[in-house]
Formats: sequence, C-alpha cells, structure tokens
Amino acid sequence: MPELERLHAGHAPAVLAFELANRGYFAASIADRGDDYFDRFADRHRALLAEQETGVCAFYVLVAEDGAVLGRFNLFDIEDHTAVLGYRVAQQAAGRGVATAAVRELCRLAAAELGLRTLRAAAADDNVASRKVLTKAGFVPVGPAHPGGKPGTWYERDVALATAPSPPGE
Repeated sequence: MPELERLHAGHAPAVLAFELANRGYFAASIADRGDDYFDRFADRHRALLAEQETGVCAFYVLVAEDGAVLGRFNLFDIEDHTAVLGYRVAQQAAGRGVATAAVRELCRLAAAELGLRTLRAAAADDNVASRKVLTKAGFVPVGPAHPGGKPGTWYERDVALATAPSPPGE
C-alpha cells in the first residue's frame, strides 16, 4: 500500500525518476518544468527542503512499496492556518483513486500535524481528473481561478473536520 511521506533528502533520486518518467504526461495538462529544472534538480530539491524547514510549506511524496514515487502532494503559502494544495500523480497510478486517497490523508495530516484549518486548491476547467479528486476529497468550489493562466476554479476544504479517518467506502 502506498504511503504519504514528508519529503526528505533521501527522496531525491526517486522524485527525479518520477518527474522524468512522467514529464510528457504532466506537460499534456500543465506547463512543462523545462530542461533547467532537471539540469539543476539536486539544487532545487535542497532548496525545497530548506523552504520546508521555514514552515511556509510542507512537501509530501506518495511512495510505493518498492520505493518508487507515485505522486507529489504539496502544501504551500502556509499562513493563518491556511495553505494551498498542489499535487501531481504518475500516469501509471492515475484513475485508481490514489490521488483522492492521498489528498484525504494530507487533509488529515494538515490538521493533526500542522494545525491547519483550511486547504485551498485551484484546478483548470479542462482538468477533469483534478476536479474529481478535489470533489471526492471533500473540497467545494468557492470561486474563479486561473491556474497556469487557464480558466478554472478555486476549491476549499475545512480540514479541521479531517482529523478522523474517513468511513470505509468513502
């Protein structure tokens, strides 16, 4: 069973492999990170860890039993008990409920471990999968957004209610 883990230095090789293996898949729905991202990945990874240490963000990876990264789930702009959620899931894991389960778990962790009360996420109108994940994870639409310059919607969830596990089948 995949586990959501807080990002650490040891994740770097698996995260890079995840990003490279899914680069084309991600670029089909969101802006490509560009060659510089991959050329300077080690520096970028260290910078993310340093940023995480400041408390303004919290980065997580969904790790399979074999150590492969199946997804990245990030909380950023943490302020006033609120954060913005962003995530990406490997093509091989898409459509299997992996993202929904990880977002639900992250909502629980955000409340229980980080003291957050509200999570917000933006999804482009043409990103049907992301909108479904957010809705199934208990987020509700709250207004217009423009993720990546595309028309979209802001979603929000009160995570203070997420400290208890979800009932089976939900």
